[in-house]
Amino acid sequence: MPTSSELATAQVYDTLIVGGGPGGLTAAIYLRRFTRNVALVDKGNSRLRLIPVSHNYPGFPEGVPGHILLGNLASQLQRYGGGVMPGEIVDLRIEDGLFVGDYVPEGDEDLVQIRAHTVLLATGVADAGLPIENWREAVAFGSVRLCPVCDGFDVIDKRIAVATSEVNPVGHALFMRTFSADVTLFERGSPSMLSDDDRRRLDAAGVRTIDSPLLSVTLDASMKPVLHTDDGQDHEADVFYPMLGENARSSLAAKLGARTAQCDEIVVDDHQQTTVPGLYAIGDVVVGLNQIAVATGQAARAAVRIHNQLPPALRPARPHLEAAPGTSA
Repeated sequence: MPTSSELATAQVYDTLIVGGGPGGLTAAIYLRRFTRNVALVDKGNSRLRLIPVSHNYPGFPEGVPGHILLGNLASQLQRYGGGVMPGEIVDLRIEDGLFVGDYVPEGDEDLVQIRAHTVLLATGVADAGLPIENWREAVAFGSVRLCPVCDGFDVIDKRIAVATSEVNPVGHALFMRTFSADVTLFERGSPSMLSDDDRRRLDAAGVRTIDSPLLSVTLDASMKPVLHTDDGQDHEADVFYPMLGENARSSLAAKLGARTAQCDEIVVDDHQQTTVPGLYAIGDVVVGLNQIAVATGQAARAAVRIHNQLPPALRPARPHLEAAPGTSA
């Protein structure tokens, strides 16, 4: 992996990848296998690090811890001469037809410029929301969960608590009825987000509703969530889906004029290119379904497109071996 001083005088990269989660690492693997010169910068905020075990990522029948999957991808990238550069891209701009990223290496205050023909953003999302006691420990234990699509099967017949969200107040609670008959929906605030039609749908599905706003969540001695509402009541559950709400980490793209949508998610075309030519985005930062498998699929699509759009990477001819003395060439 190049040092900061080496970066300052390095040649122009084919691609700068921002974000070292499953999408960014997969894209880097593809591009290195295409013999492209890649700089991958990662701040260490991948959501995947929080996941104790993923059971819906293909190829791992017993499930795979998030940090193990990240480690495997990083090791695979190293096999092809790539690596992760710890630190942050704090600014991105276009100068003389090239992308220029201001890179601050981890543990260093010196700013280094990285120049590249293309940029791929795999910066993910930032969660927001409710105060939850020992949040990281609760997520690691599995009593607080972040993705109903990812792990609904893992909580079959549990007592499931779900909080409303602004974008989809009742959809997640209704979805969880696939996995349990004991689902309770908590209001996030006042006034209620629920319409009369929402309430009819919840009643028809057998989802209980708690109208008093949810204030906070603590954990009991067995690490199960206890939900505290504004009326002074405590509600026990086996697992809680807070539906925290999220904002895409898309500020680098937005500054360049890339189109964004709800929750600051980046709008991309069928090849993952943003509305800024040469700027691509994949994973949770773009509009669509937030899943590991989706991010890696988008990475493959983007990497192939980037390779095909860049000037050809022609393999140099191998030098002929000199004939041994006394023999003909």
